Amino acid sequence: MVKKGKKISPRQMKRMMKQMGLKEIEDVQEVIIRTLEKELVIKEPQVTVMTQAGQKLWQVVGQSAEERPLSGEVEDEAVAVIPEEDVHLVAQQSGVDVETARAALVDAGGDLAKAILALKTQSL
Repeated sequence: MVKKGKKISPRQMKRMMKQMGLKEIEDVQEVIIRTLEKELVIKEPQVTVMTQAGQKLWQVVGQSAEERPLSGEVEDEAVAVIPEEDVHLVAQQSGVDVETARAALVDAGGDLAKAILALKTQSL
């Protein structure tokens, strides 16, 4: 416990945060929370992550947020973010080239099992 009037050095504060499983994420420019109807954009937030029992708790603190309606481009953006590891895994498991695996993942909405199953049944 900190006594009244005693200051904690930044080094001690970091040590205490690490012991509690807290980690501050540096240089965050914005956080976007997307719902079915709108996006909430928080500019220059402070983001802290706490890991406990294998779960991550994210805390986002910001001064102001901007609400904006969703545009049709959001779906295209989500499809474009298929990790390369997923593409290679689907290609390896289904015995196809990387481009075919990527196309199957896009068609399956990023679902690995669905993409592999579709490619394996297609080759039969």
